Amino acid sequence: MFSKLTALFRGPVPPSPSPESKLCSQEEKTVDKKQNEKKEEKSVEEKKVEDKGQEKKEEKREEENKEKKKEENDEAKPASSPTPEQPKAEVKPADLPNTEAGAAEGEAEQVPPPIVFNSLVDERLRDLAKRLRERTDIYKEKVIDPYASSPERSPPVTPVLRRCDWLKKQEEERIRKEEEEKRKKEEEVKKAAEKKEEKKDDKKKEEKKEEVAEPKPEEKSIFPKISFTFIDVMLKPLEDKMDTVLGTTIDPFTDRRYIKWLSVVTVAFNYNVWLATARLCFPYHTPQAIPFWILCDVLCDLINILDIVIFQPRLQFVKAGDIVKDRVQTKKHYRTSARFQSDILSIIPFDLLSLQFGFTSFFRFNRFIRYESFFEFSDRLESIMAKAYIWRVGRTTGYLLYCLHLNACLYYVASAYEGLGTTEWVYDGEGNAYLRCYYFATRTLITIGGLPEPHTVFEIVFQMVNFFVGVFVFSSLIGQMRDVIGAATAGQTYFRASMDSCVAYMNTYRIPRQVQNRVRTWYNYTWDSQGMLDESELLEQMPLVMRTAIAVDINLATFQKIDLFKGCDNQMLVDMLLRLKSIVYLPGDFVVKKGDIGKEMYIIKAGEVQVVGGPDNTIVFVTLKAGCVFGEISLLQSSANGGNRRTANVAAHGFANLFVLEKRDLFDILVHYPESQKVLARKGKKLMKAKGPAAAKADEEKKRGLALFGTKPPTPKMARIFGGFGKGGLLEKLKAAAAEEK
Repeated sequence: MFSKLTALFRGPVPPSPSPESKLCSQEEKTVDKKQNEKKEEKSVEEKKVEDKGQEKKEEKREEENKEKKKEENDEAKPASSPTPEQPKAEVKPADLPNTEAGAAEGEAEQVPPPIVFNSLVDERLRDLAKRLRERTDIYKEKVIDPYASSPERSPPVTPVLRRCDWLKKQEEERIRKEEEEKRKKEEEVKKAAEKKEEKKDDKKKEEKKEEVAEPKPEEKSIFPKISFTFIDVMLKPLEDKMDTVLGTTIDPFTDRRYIKWLSVVTVAFNYNVWLATARLCFPYHTPQAIPFWILCDVLCDLINILDIVIFQPRLQFVKAGDIVKDRVQTKKHYRTSARFQSDILSIIPFDLLSLQFGFTSFFRFNRFIRYESFFEFSDRLESIMAKAYIWRVGRTTGYLLYCLHLNACLYYVASAYEGLGTTEWVYDGEGNAYLRCYYFATRTLITIGGLPEPHTVFEIVFQMVNFFVGVFVFSSLIGQMRDVIGAATAGQTYFRASMDSCVAYMNTYRIPRQVQNRVRTWYNYTWDSQGMLDESELLEQMPLVMRTAIAVDINLATFQKIDLFKGCDNQMLVDMLLRLKSIVYLPGDFVVKKGDIGKEMYIIKAGEVQVVGGPDNTIVFVTLKAGCVFGEISLLQSSANGGNRRTANVAAHGFANLFVLEKRDLFDILVHYPESQKVLARKGKKLMKAKGPAAAKADEEKKRGLALFGTKPPTPKMARIFGGFGKGGLLEKLKAAAAEEK
């Protein structure tokens, strides 16, 4: 039995191997051993688990067999008395079959452990049996529940319809949508009719209630509910006339006429802010001056009224990203805004109270509410000025002067309260009151010193408050002034810092003085001509639309004049403009040298360049000025036979600012414009053909020169027989023989 099993596992006996096959088999064995070792290491844990389970099962089986044997022995023994032990009978050969039968029965009762002939084969068989069990379990679960193999149910597959079925389905969906729309419209019409009926019923009920109820006095409307229909009717002819001058609406950001008008409104605002306080504190309301003040007040009020009636209702505004240019909507937008309410409050004529209480500028303090016009004018002026920092400095200076103005007014009021000339500290009443008080305020707020000492408690308190306020106000204004000047000179500071760092770098590595001077010259000229060192830094901050507009305005006309790019797509030219880079060359710098590989084309933005030649590059062939282009042919030529090599020297004559387009950028653009690429390829071939005859002529001239001044022809064969006529030749031998005879 065991011999048969071993023969099955071993298989047929192989023939005797050759020495070469032995070497191969040894290598294969070593490889198999390594693989088997790895697999055995991986399956050690699995074997341990399986062996433990088998041991437990075998222990259970042994315990069951022992219990069965005990029961059989108990049954064989008589229950009355124990029998004496009999001698063991010898086993005879005839009794061997009986013993074997008993052994077979014992084996049936107790299964022996399995015999393992090859651990690798046993492992593979066990693994195969395990996989088969798992597969059968999965199939059983699928039979019971078809979705048990995955935790989530997969979506159903979209059915594939025939064309006729798909068209029918589309038609049914269209009909269904139309029916739904009809139903919605019918429902909306019904709802609208019901609402109208309800409104009618409500009106009837209200009318009945009003008839029954007693008449009530009408409530007075508050400020936001004021109706301007009467004023609109009165001012309609004036508005129609102004439409012909200003237009129906005004762009508040770009229209220069509106900015000019804001300057007038700002003058009226400053008149009220400065002179109303001075007139209130100083004795300027004399009988001779009152008519003049009244005239100026009326003019300023007329300016404010015209601004509220004519200009402000015409200002365009943005709503949901759209610019509203409708006159009716702009007027409605202004009248519903908070600014309209403040403007109306600012022109209420409280001056009429002067008829009862006397003429004073106190009743004009509501004109201060129009401060929004001043700040709007400031913003609009900064947006159109080339050097906005000048206005910022002037505005900050105005703030400082106005603070001194208020302090001068308060000092005069305090002096009048104490009594003019009563003490050394107060104003003595001599000379120009405003100038002397302004001088005192300047020395106080700026803390110059040298002021008279206060004596009374009121004077001491006033002077202390003056000092504290002066310190804070003056320091804040000085800080604001520093920020304004720093922002104005930020570019210059960056330029100086860059130049200083470059000079320090050159000094560290001991760069020659001549090179350092050229670097300094480049920095100074670039800053003076462009106002910056790199234009791309500024343009990168802008959106693509703005960069495109600037590039088109500067260089599109020049690009359209280039013969190579005529007939190409305009959009391709625009894309090329966005890839241009600005470079500044100093006098004498070589832009292109003969024999260099051509990778760029150049457009002259400013300055001149010269095509030079000769032994010392002193001969000038052509001078190219602003707007000219050179180097464009090398962009389309290949490197075969030196086609992309430069054929001349180009040097800058003076300072030259050039735009550069690289070959790589051009090819990136041409990928998106195949038709333009074909046009450029055709033109490139034509230019190469035109260049061909000139190259052929040059080759012919070269051959002629070689024929005249080339190498000498070789010696004839007959002369070689006699040794030639050179050193050691026939002539020298004859001369030597004659000399010997003599």
